[in-house]
Amino acid sequence: MGAGAGVRWLLALAAVCLTMPALAQEERAMLIIAHRGASGERPEHTLAAYERAIDQGADYIEPDLVPTKDGVLVARHENEISGTTDVAERPEFADRRSTKVIDGEQVTGWFTEDFTLAELRTLRARERLPQVRVANTRFDGLWQVPTLAEIIALVRAKEAETGRRIGLYPELKHSHYFASIGHDTAATLVGQLHAAGYRSADDPVFIQSFEADTLPRLNQMTELRLVQLVSAQGGPADRLGVTYADMLTAQGLADLARYADGIGAELALLLQDYGESTGLTDRAHAAGLLVHGWTVRQERVFAPLWARGSGEETAPINAACSNLIWEALARARVDGAFTDQPGWGRAVLNENRNYICL
Repeated sequence: MGAGAGVRWLLALAAVCLTMPALAQEERAMLIIAHRGASGERPEHTLAAYERAIDQGADYIEPDLVPTKDGVLVARHENEISGTTDVAERPEFADRRSTKVIDGEQVTGWFTEDFTLAELRTLRARERLPQVRVANTRFDGLWQVPTLAEIIALVRAKEAETGRRIGLYPELKHSHYFASIGHDTAATLVGQLHAAGYRSADDPVFIQSFEADTLPRLNQMTELRLVQLVSAQGGPADRLGVTYADMLTAQGLADLARYADGIGAELALLLQDYGESTGLTDRAHAAGLLVHGWTVRQERVFAPLWARGSGEETAPINAACSNLIWEALARARVDGAFTDQPGWGRAVLNENRNYICL
């Protein structure tokens, strides 16, 4: 970046920050969705991460769900678990290592669908990003891989403790692949949620998926709210030839609104340089869809270029830059945001102050 461009960048940033209105009451209602729990502070998808997120004021906790060999839904970001458990160090499971093609990609490792729940429960969770989240590694080995039933039980216990509703925001991972090997994860999830008393659009549940055919099927099975996940690149793995860009045209949004209640959109789809809205939120709202953005993270390495400030890549961005991101989402009228640090997001939104991010 040349000197002139750098000056223009700083001036634009300052203008955005200085003209930000204080958050209105409606904007304060932006949902804080704990991405894999408070995964910036505890190893992701552990009961400890979910409980910390709830204690920090998250409105929803987000478990990614995959099945075991005996069909039990458990929380892991992926069904390949060598990066989030100690399975690679367990000699009794060395022969379970294999290579599979999942959503068109070849993956080598250990997979949840090759372990019974009893076997999986002998493993221990670990931090997935140890170079970035060094502090989280001190918790390696403390917790098991949780089941969906345990997560629901935790939510109910925390509701009783706090007196507030706590939402569930499960993501079905690789539904098409799992169906091909005999696991109907959509039906399993709906059955389990309905049995737990989550049945209507008024219940604090959103079910999400990146796949194109999963939500239309779910729409025939449940009244619970559904969210189509979309990325700035690529398209759904289960519908070749369709891109996420196709799904976000005016016609695409209208089609989504026939079976979904919202979209979960990558931040790059919602905010452009200097945090200005791309207009996608307004277009989605016009189609009758909610908009939830993913993922707001506190570390500089993950922050948008226009809100990184200066410092070490793995260090947290400063208060000014934090405020810039959350204010930009509020000004874009985003209905909710996924974050790895829900306590940070809640504090910024509650603080209701303006800064200059430099």
